[in-house]
Amino acid sequence: MVIRCAKMEFPNSPFDDSNISEEREVGGRIDKRKQIDGEVKEYKSKNLKAERNRRQKLSERLLQLRSLVPNITNMTKETIITDAITYIRELQTNVDNLSEQLLEMEATHGVELETKNEEIIDTAEEMGKWGIEPEVQVAHIGPNKLWIKIVCQKKRGGFTKLMEAMNVLGFDLNDTSVTASRGALLVTSSVKVVCGGLTEANQIREILLEIIRGI
Repeated sequence: MVIRCAKMEFPNSPFDDSNISEEREVGGRIDKRKQIDGEVKEYKSKNLKAERNRRQKLSERLLQLRSLVPNITNMTKETIITDAITYIRELQTNVDNLSEQLLEMEATHGVELETKNEEIIDTAEEMGKWGIEPEVQVAHIGPNKLWIKIVCQKKRGGFTKLMEAMNVLGFDLNDTSVTASRGALLVTSSVKVVCGGLTEANQIREILLEIIRGI
């Protein structure tokens, strides 16, 4: 007698290997999605922080710009930038105008200096033409009085410098006479020597000669 055993089939158990593998696969996909979502959120968070910092720096710079530009009443970004551009253009125009004025002043000064040099050359040539040489004569006419004669080249401002130098030497000038002729200046004066002033005639003569040569 042959006994045959029928194959018995049971429904899938929760502990079946195929179910466990499928659950692991689903769980892995969920974990991976969570990781991706986390990375995306972190990236967005960094971008938001960077954008917030950029806007803050931009606002600070706009405030600095506003403080440098006068007469800005509106605080909008567009108004601040527009007024700043206008102000910079005005400054550039002022710089250009001042540069032109400076060039004109330099040109005028150059012409005046050239004219002055020409006058000096002309007076020197005229003195030489007539044989006139710079000269200083000093003579005592009293205990504290001197008579001084000076012949020097006629120059603009030369007489004023000569008088200032003589005051420094301690001389009080009286009865001063000034004559200009043939490119030369003739100065004669009776001088009172104040306290502490020079009294030695030759020394005074040498000093005055140095002064008129340097004028």
